[in-house]
Amino acid sequence: MHENSRSESYAAAGVDITAGYKAVELMKKHIARTRNDGCLDDVGGFGGCFGLPVQGMEEPVLVSGTDGCGTKVKLAILMDKHDTIGIDAVAMCVNDIICCGAKPLFFLDYIACGKNVPEKIAEIVSGVAEGCVQSGAALIGGETAEHPGLMPVEDYDLAGFAVGIVDKKKIIDNKRMEEGDMVIAMASTGIHSNGFSLCRKVFDIDNNPASLYEAREELGGKSVAEALLVPTRIYVKSILALLKEVDVKGISHITGGGFYENIPRSIPDGLCARIERAAVKVLPIFDVIAKDGNIPERDMFNTYNMGVGMSVVVPAAEAEKAMEVLKNNGEDAYVIGRIVKADQKIEIV
Repeated sequence: MHENSRSESYAAAGVDITAGYKAVELMKKHIARTRNDGCLDDVGGFGGCFGLPVQGMEEPVLVSGTDGCGTKVKLAILMDKHDTIGIDAVAMCVNDIICCGAKPLFFLDYIACGKNVPEKIAEIVSGVAEGCVQSGAALIGGETAEHPGLMPVEDYDLAGFAVGIVDKKKIIDNKRMEEGDMVIAMASTGIHSNGFSLCRKVFDIDNNPASLYEAREELGGKSVAEALLVPTRIYVKSILALLKEVDVKGISHITGGGFYENIPRSIPDGLCARIERAAVKVLPIFDVIAKDGNIPERDMFNTYNMGVGMSVVVPAAEAEKAMEVLKNNGEDAYVIGRIVKADQKIEIV
C-alpha cells in the first residue's frame, strides 16, 4: 500500500487515490491465477510486458480485439452481482479473435466508475480473471478510473482488449469454403452480452425492476434476472482443439446483429449459409423475450444468438468428427445448415 500517497484535496473533489491502491492489492490474487509463460512482470507498472511465443511459426501475426459488455452492466449493478460480468468482457474479445484462428495471449481491462469501492472493483476483476483462465490469456494490466460527477457513484462500465497470435498460413479466412460444406452450431449459455437494451425495454427493467426477480415457469423456475446474467461462454479452448484435428474453413462469433449480421462475415461472395430454422436449439429465454415483447422472429434472429454462440464451417466429410471433437471439449455441437451457391450470404429456411 502507498501509505504516503494521499491527496486530501483530490479526495474532497471525489477521487480517493488510496481506494485505487487498495483495489489493486485486493485484485492481485485474482490476477495471479491468469499468469502464463509469457508474463514478464508484476501488476503495478506503467505497461504490461509479454514475451511472444513465436517458436515454430513461420510468420507470426498478432490479432487484437476490443469490446465491452454493453448495458448488461446495468443488470449487474441492479442485482449487485459483479463477479461474472468480467467473464463477459473477456469473452467478447477472445471469442472474436479466435475466429481468425488466433490463440489469445493476454488481456487488459478498463473499469470506469462513479466511486471506487475497492471490494467491488476486486469482485469485477475476479470475473475478468476467470474469463482469462477459461481462455488461456494472461491478465497483464488494466486501469480503474474514478469519475465523480460524470457517473453516479454506484455505476461503472467495463471494457477491455485481447491480443492473440497465429501463424499467417493458418489464419481462417474463408477462401477455401465451397458448396456442400456444413455449418455447425456451438450452443450458447444464454443471451451472452448483446441485445440488453431491448431486454430492458421488453421487461421494463428501468421502471419495474421487480419484474427481474419473478420466477418464470418457462425458465425452469429461474427469474429473468438469473437467465439474463448468465455469463458469455468462452469457446477458445474448444476451437483450438478443433483446429488441430479438422479443416475449419470459417468461424463466426454470434454477437450483436445475431445470425444475419455475423454468419455472413465468414462467408465469401457467391456462397450462402443456408440455415435450417428447425435445427436451431432456441433457448427458453429467447422464447420469453419474443413472447413478452411481441418481437417478430426475424428481429430475434437479427438481434440475439438464439442459442448459438459460435458457428463453424467444415467439409461435409469432417462434420461428424468436428462435432465429436467439440463435444469431447464440453460443447453442445450440432449441424444447423450447409453452404450453397447464392447471391445473399445467409438465409434461414
